[in-house]
Amino acid sequence: MKEFQKNDLLSFFCILLLLPALASAKCTCDTEEEGSNRSEALKYKLGAIASILVAGAIGVCIPIIGKTIPSLQPEKPIFFIIKAFAAGVILATGFIHVLPDAFERLTSPCLKENPWANFPFTGFVAMMAAIGTLMVDSIATSYFNRSHFKKAQNHVNGDEEKVGEHEGHVHVHTHGTHGHSHGSLDTNSAESQLLRHRVISKVLELGIVVHSVIIGISLGASESPATVRPLVAALTFHQFFEGMGLGGCIAQARESQLTTIIMVLFFSLTTPVGIGIGIGISSRYEENSPTALILEGLFDAASAGILIYMALVDLLAADFMNPKMQKNIKLQVGANVSLLFGAGCMSLIAKWA
Repeated sequence: MKEFQKNDLLSFFCILLLLPALASAKCTCDTEEEGSNRSEALKYKLGAIASILVAGAIGVCIPIIGKTIPSLQPEKPIFFIIKAFAAGVILATGFIHVLPDAFERLTSPCLKENPWANFPFTGFVAMMAAIGTLMVDSIATSYFNRSHFKKAQNHVNGDEEKVGEHEGHVHVHTHGTHGHSHGSLDTNSAESQLLRHRVISKVLELGIVVHSVIIGISLGASESPATVRPLVAALTFHQFFEGMGLGGCIAQARESQLTTIIMVLFFSLTTPVGIGIGIGISSRYEENSPTALILEGLFDAASAGILIYMALVDLLAADFMNPKMQKNIKLQVGANVSLLFGAGCMSLIAKWA
């Protein structure tokens, strides 16, 4: 009896020791999906192209069309609340959707342990992307400011010469110069803000587009209806909310009609085009191949760094420190609630996407 108990105990401990090996054996780099059905999955993919295209276009156009309504002008309090919601969406996209995907891909057991398991590449790439965005933001804004300041100075000097020719009096000339200089500085300040909004809108779209392409390719390459089905609804809402965030920045940038149309089309078509590419390469695409994991992981990490920087620095910090909001307690409360609501909605979608 004692010998039988000893054998049972020995067997039990052997099973315990083998559990980690059994668990790791389940983690394979096999690319075959359970319940694979190419024809049925294709129907959902085509539906995804249509629904995501429409949702993205509606989302990005709402703030742009809304600026024609007096109460939704960028200077009005309600616009701050809408923009706070959009910033929450973009912030949650970076932290909840993109960054975890990058961590998962770059720490996959399908990659070589050296160097991918020996260094936190995801955090490093995200950090460098955020720093790079700061540099681009700062240098571009500084360059355009200097360019417009020189134009303003040339305009002032031209006005001074005209005043000197017509008046021929030192006192009148100086007074006229002072008036022209003051007006030029105000104009330059307004142009500086406008140029900054234009830089912000373009950099933000770049970060969103990079992630959208990867999402589209992953969805289009999947052959499992069980995987594609929940992603269709989740990504539709995902693109709608992201579109609202980008649309708010485009509305503030006051771009030309042609530029606005190009930016709207570029955002709206990115994910559907990505799905189309995924469908085209689905027969040759290996989701767990080292090349796919590395490329998607690096692009996701860079996109996360851009989105997090843009949401915190260019959207939230700029608006929450704005004197209009600082002087209005109700507006501050509304903006904070809107921010949390936007981040919460996008975080909830991560349950399915």
